[in-house]
Amino acid sequence: MAHIIVVGNEKGGSGKSTTTMHLATALARMGHRVGGLDLDLRQKTFGQYVTNRIRYAAQSDITLQSPNYIDLPEIAEADLNPGENLMDRRLSAAVELLEPESDFIVIDCPGSHTRLSQMAHAMANTLITPLNDSFVDFDLLAKIESDGITVKGPSVYSEMVWSARQLRAKAGLAPLDWIVVRNRLGTQNMINKQKMGDAIALLAKRIGFRVAPGFGERVIFRELFPRGLTLLDLKDVGINQLSISNIAARQELRELVKALNLPNVSVAF
Repeated sequence: MAHIIVVGNEKGGSGKSTTTMHLATALARMGHRVGGLDLDLRQKTFGQYVTNRIRYAAQSDITLQSPNYIDLPEIAEADLNPGENLMDRRLSAAVELLEPESDFIVIDCPGSHTRLSQMAHAMANTLITPLNDSFVDFDLLAKIESDGITVKGPSVYSEMVWSARQLRAKAGLAPLDWIVVRNRLGTQNMINKQKMGDAIALLAKRIGFRVAPGFGERVIFRELFPRGLTLLDLKDVGINQLSISNIAARQELRELVKALNLPNVSVAF
């Protein structure tokens, strides 16, 4: 069976689609068969990223390893079983289509609570939750007191992940591996950064996730999107002299993939 990786939280602008695309492309470049789904049916940023990539590769007459991205198949109401949810059926059908030809299926979730997102979390073997290094985004995981340290209780998103874990346990599936990724970390050891680190470390033990470093705030990500490129493609398109910022970003991606500890994956880029 394919290993399902879900990239999700319930806030926009945290780098979900950038993380999804770079992870999916990194796995494809390492020789793994990668399927891709975008559950944000309105925006489809991940889907557009892949579309841009395929178009640019064709226009430039180059080969770029890419995930096998598909849209959720349409299902007629008449084809549903009694009591079956339409969105559940569409997601299950998409996974069934991808699974025979995939080692990994990478799923990008919307920045809001939806039925599709809820079901994807329950299907995930690995859950990646990108988080901007800010207490505004920390609120996604837990409610805290004004001191920025004392945790009052889990957030609605954390409760959803807990429910997904319970569903997996009832179905006899392997436990969910949840990784919170700290994006846009400041380069200076500021007081807020330290407080965030302490609060996340405390919460990790309490509600059961691992912490991994993510991506810094880099202009390169916004520049690559229109061509569907990732940090790993720069030399393929003729950029042989990487800037210090680009080299640092590649190292961030390398460290992230390594931290995920995915089955049969050895980091080689």
